[in-house]
Amino acid sequence: MTPEDEVLAACAAVLDERDIVTDHEILPTYSRDRSTGSAAGEPFAAVFPRRAEQVSAVLAAAHAHRVPVVPRGAGSGLSGGSNAIDGSLVVCLERMREVIHVDVANGFVETQPGVLNTDLREHVLGHGLWYAPDPASKDFCSIGGNVNTNAGGLCCVKYGVTREAVLGLEVVLADGRITRLGRRTVKGVAGYDLAGLVVGSEGTLGVVTMARLRLRPVPPPATTAVAVFADIASAGAAVASVMQELTPSMLELMDKQTIAAVEAWQPMGLDAGAGALLVAQSDAPHGGAMIEADRLVELCLRHGATEAYRSDDPVESELLLGARRMAIPAIEAQGDWLLDDIAVPRSALAEAMVRIQDVAAANDVRICTFGHAGDGNLHPTILTARGDHDAAARALVAFEQVLDVALALGGTVTGEHGIGNLKRRALGLELDPVAAGLHERIKSAWDPQGILNPGKALPRW
Repeated sequence: MTPEDEVLAACAAVLDERDIVTDHEILPTYSRDRSTGSAAGEPFAAVFPRRAEQVSAVLAAAHAHRVPVVPRGAGSGLSGGSNAIDGSLVVCLERMREVIHVDVANGFVETQPGVLNTDLREHVLGHGLWYAPDPASKDFCSIGGNVNTNAGGLCCVKYGVTREAVLGLEVVLADGRITRLGRRTVKGVAGYDLAGLVVGSEGTLGVVTMARLRLRPVPPPATTAVAVFADIASAGAAVASVMQELTPSMLELMDKQTIAAVEAWQPMGLDAGAGALLVAQSDAPHGGAMIEADRLVELCLRHGATEAYRSDDPVESELLLGARRMAIPAIEAQGDWLLDDIAVPRSALAEAMVRIQDVAAANDVRICTFGHAGDGNLHPTILTARGDHDAAARALVAFEQVLDVALALGGTVTGEHGIGNLKRRALGLELDPVAAGLHERIKSAWDPQGILNPGKALPRW
């Protein structure tokens, strides 16, 4: 028997036959994530465990026969992190969808990794609690994927990214051993933060089979403010001023190209001639939300907003937030797209956006930039005519140049989407040689045979 046959036999011993897929007509469905421009190979099988013990048995067999394993959640990633490699076994966690326990008294939930973000949020809301991280893909991204990419979202400017919500994890290591990392308490500093190390590791250190996540009281209804700017420099200055004084629960930005794309896709009365649009929310309690929103409007007007106001209409507020969440599908509707993800110091936000448009002009592509302004986290999305291969090649060059812009401004090559297989070169530039060496040694300590998601998340020169 081949190593692949040995592993399939081990899988068949612990999994139902419906949870093993070897049909080459079906496997492409599980061979790549939502990213464009990322390489993907051909797996020999995909398996769908439902319990940690099944994951353990599958990994033990893969480890024994040195078969590469690609962990996969809902497939909503945007950096090629769950793309298959040739000859790999895809271990898909999407059928592990049980919310195990909600501890109301201690404010946490324990959940399997395949639960969708929105479903978890709705589940804990039924217990009078709130899960804060809210990626734009929350309706179709899984908690396991959120943990593995350290996902952010619109609310993370105030409430933090996924790492701030993780109290503990159950992880299956490369050789099949199961360990529990982290804690149940709010505070705890015993030993190295191994749970924190797994968060954002993109399946290269282990497979998460349970996440213990911090919950919060449900925030009061938010108040929305919006500001329109003639140019991106004014919007950037306003963002810096707002974040020096206030803590909005959301501060989102769309540039002119993005506004035009959204308005073309679904007309809603946005000013397509505006240079930038800021959408903010405050959920400060005891009437503080309106006060904070009014102050935000004042600061935006002081920094050159052509229009700024607080919206008291829930329908209008939802429309404005919807416009921001529509950015990716609106851009996708106009042609082929390549989504980037960078973060820069907030003081460099405006300069970054200007330099991104310089990259667009230099490569004869269109770049729509939107993102989480309060975090300095931008998503420049390169748009080209559908099927234009020459333009697609220029888009890849522009993608790399945008990463270089982030580094030149003291930023990072990914704010929340991860490295995957798209950004390994750029990670090699961001990390100094000592830090890069530590990454390699950590990977070797956790996965000495290198079977877990090879070719992902680590620097490449």
